[in-house]
Amino acid sequence: MNLSKVFSASVDGIDAQVIEIETDIHSGLHSFAIVGLADKSLSEAKERVGSALKNSGVKPPNRENRKIVVNLAPADVKKTGSQYDLGIAIGYLLATKQMKAFDASAMLFAGELALDGAIRSVSGVLNIARAAHRAGFTTVVVPKANAAEAAIVEGVSVLPAATLQELILMLEGRASNVLQPRTDLRGSLSSAHHLVDIADIKGQLPAKRALMIAAAGGHNLLMQGSPGTGKTMLAQALGSLLPPPAHDEIIEVTQIYSAAGLLKHDAFISWRPFRSPHQTASPVAVIGGGQNPRPGEISLAHRGVLFLDELPEFRRDLLEALRQPLESGKVVISRVKNNLVFPAKFILVAAMNPCPCGYYGDDEKECTCSAYETIRYQKKISGPLLDRIDLQIAVPRVKLDELRARTRDTEGAAAMRKQIADARLRQQERFRAAGVPIMTNSEMTSRMVDTLVPLDAEGEQFLKTLYAKQTLSARGYYRALKTARTIADLDRSDQVTLKHLSEAFHYRLRDEV
Repeated sequence: MNLSKVFSASVDGIDAQVIEIETDIHSGLHSFAIVGLADKSLSEAKERVGSALKNSGVKPPNRENRKIVVNLAPADVKKTGSQYDLGIAIGYLLATKQMKAFDASAMLFAGELALDGAIRSVSGVLNIARAAHRAGFTTVVVPKANAAEAAIVEGVSVLPAATLQELILMLEGRASNVLQPRTDLRGSLSSAHHLVDIADIKGQLPAKRALMIAAAGGHNLLMQGSPGTGKTMLAQALGSLLPPPAHDEIIEVTQIYSAAGLLKHDAFISWRPFRSPHQTASPVAVIGGGQNPRPGEISLAHRGVLFLDELPEFRRDLLEALRQPLESGKVVISRVKNNLVFPAKFILVAAMNPCPCGYYGDDEKECTCSAYETIRYQKKISGPLLDRIDLQIAVPRVKLDELRARTRDTEGAAAMRKQIADARLRQQERFRAAGVPIMTNSEMTSRMVDTLVPLDAEGEQFLKTLYAKQTLSARGYYRALKTARTIADLDRSDQVTLKHLSEAFHYRLRDEV
């Protein structure tokens, strides 16, 4: 029987699904058909596979005076990409008995073939390896360039190959090169991933305090100030305060970048992402989606920072589309056949001028905008979006004597990082004891806040008085309590006191924004 079955995978969004590649060869005039809802790039695989087989020293399909049918199952799932080339070639070799038979039921193949038989890298290998592990496969066969990426997944062996000829030798048992899973993903964080170090920021002590709270609890931050006051540098310095990602966070972020084809020369992402889209970016580019849905900027910023400079200059529909991901930590892309979910748990850092000319309220330069223009400019940021930003601060000009200081505050920066790391550890221990699968205070639900944010008597009375006098929404109330919980963690306090609450509400109840 000239029939074979091997396995590959289809990447849809950031998830992968196992695909069966069935190859049937029977008598008839020569033809080579790929069926199973394949797109254009996959239909062209027969040309790549044919040339790769010929240049690898085996008999290609165009030399066979027989009918060749390759079926990709399930047939109702659209197949896109070139990662099926390797599976199609191996399935053809098994069906024509041009290679020694082996147990293909425990292997999953992914890779693109070059015309000379080389195996090129493909996107989504980490996602494919995770799908293989879930489906019970013991080995994934991948391009050599993707081997380190696939080796992140525990419980599955990796068989890397540079050429089709080399792979045939390994499958026939004449060569061996199996990689075992890599368990240590905590690589050294290169300073290149820190655009600015917090030690290089001169002055701006209140802004640094807000950055420390944002880093410790994962809170969103809005900075308002005149041009040139250092808002962009402060946002870029936030990455230097964030602790290195944990193992699970590295897996999550790498899976997103792998599906988007952005890993490049990195086997995995061992640092926290910093994404800064331009004001002209489209909603699809920032939120995600498209004809072949891809992660947007907010998903690429998962477990890291999304910086929106000149916030009012972004499209209104884009800003309003941020509201749901900021609340839920994920993006749902709705399609006719299915819904795709992209993770999007990021720290939003936004910067804006107080008015169109940028100098409203400035101590040194007079504003040239009318009251109507200033209000209209600030109203570009809707109330519901502001309600989701925990920390809202003004960034003043830096004094000349501070600017001329030659020293770097390395000791202060080290102390801030240690304080943030200790606060995050306290949060993780609290969440572990409560049995909730979250990592930072900003991820708490209202029910968790009621349970995990104990207040003293003064704090309770302060809340009652404030809530009665201020127009504060229920969401704003709970978000301020989360911020107060983070401030208490920075102070190593188990209880949230009046001091912590006062500071947390001070960051929300501003007249400038």
